Amino acid sequence: MADIRPFPAYRPAPGMESRIAALPYDVYNREEASEVVSRNPDSFLAIDRAETGFGPEVDTYAEAVYRRAADLLRERIAEGKFVKEDRPCYYLYELTMDGRSQTGIVACASIDDYCGQVIKKHENTRADKEQDRIRHVDVCDMQTGPIFLAYRSNRALRGMIAEAKEEAPACGFVSEDGIGHRVWVIREAEKIEDIRRQLELLEAVYIADGHHRCASAVKVGLMRREAHPEYTGREEFNYFLSVLFPDQELRILDYNRVVRDLNGYSPEAFLEKVSENFRVEEAAESPCRPGRKGQFGMYLGNAWYLLSAREHILSEDVVDGLDVSLLQDHLLGPVLGIEDPKTDKRIDFVGGIRGLKELERRVDTDMAVAFSMYPTSIGELFAVADAGRLMPPKSTWFEPKLRSGLFLHALS
Repeated sequence: MADIRPFPAYRPAPGMESRIAALPYDVYNREEASEVVSRNPDSFLAIDRAETGFGPEVDTYAEAVYRRAADLLRERIAEGKFVKEDRPCYYLYELTMDGRSQTGIVACASIDDYCGQVIKKHENTRADKEQDRIRHVDVCDMQTGPIFLAYRSNRALRGMIAEAKEEAPACGFVSEDGIGHRVWVIREAEKIEDIRRQLELLEAVYIADGHHRCASAVKVGLMRREAHPEYTGREEFNYFLSVLFPDQELRILDYNRVVRDLNGYSPEAFLEKVSENFRVEEAAESPCRPGRKGQFGMYLGNAWYLLSAREHILSEDVVDGLDVSLLQDHLLGPVLGIEDPKTDKRIDFVGGIRGLKELERRVDTDMAVAFSMYPTSIGELFAVADAGRLMPPKSTWFEPKLRSGLFLHALS
């Protein structure tokens, strides 16, 4: 049973939504974030990446950076750029990309459900990345970036969402990247209770994207519990900002790989070695996009090849059978010497949103070989999480990305 409750969100003042909404903080490096904020000072990146307000001599993780984030947030609330709902509400957040729409329920999920594995993860987090967001959330006393959660779609919730969307949205805009965004506010007590009852029936909820934000939010909540031993469990710090999407509406893109060298092999010797575990044939199209699970495109020496996993390396195991595992365990590791893709500087990862031409560009400039992947499915993600297992790094790339700044959750 999932405890997912309504909350009184801070939202951009009417008309400010398109100026405030920003891609997640970790999409940008410091230089890119600074450029966005210089073009649009109202961008929420000014708060999410408050180092943009300092010169390069100030460390990204300096205490002054977190204080500036909190100060900016308070200032913008005081200026009326954000407005708080007068009661706990659920919200609907629709994103439309390339003619496809997905609609999530914006709510607050329980840190106890995370700790009790009702909310399930599929990847590990890094302590250093967690620490940054722990400090940001704690100093701001606000959760600013929603966690992207997924659930198995059910008819009752689909009907409730469709009915709510018959009303006029509270806001709607198209961001610079062409993604459409619309928001509805569900204020009626009866409708809120109906949605809450249906959410309680969910046996499991899955982190699709935002593992570090989620782990950080939970740890801030646990810190607040230690500081307030009299807590009841209903305080806002016991919950974290989330958007829950039905699995059937979600789109996972390929997460492709590029490697800097052939680990000492000549191109001919490399192809021969690869053929031990994969059938290698010249691709019928260029660039080569795999058509099914177990296939991989490979760009080498200005030519595309189609790789197909041989029967002896296939696996029914929920992790070992993933395409990202087949490539890592039977090619990247044993042939190219990429033993730990999380730390090896010879490998890089290219999100599918950049297109296959980006793989060609990388190989033509600074890499030796590229691999295009068939996307991991949401069913595979659920299966790994249900088994209590973890996916290899860089297994999933979700699009479109949720915007930060459209919904803020105060912890006190």
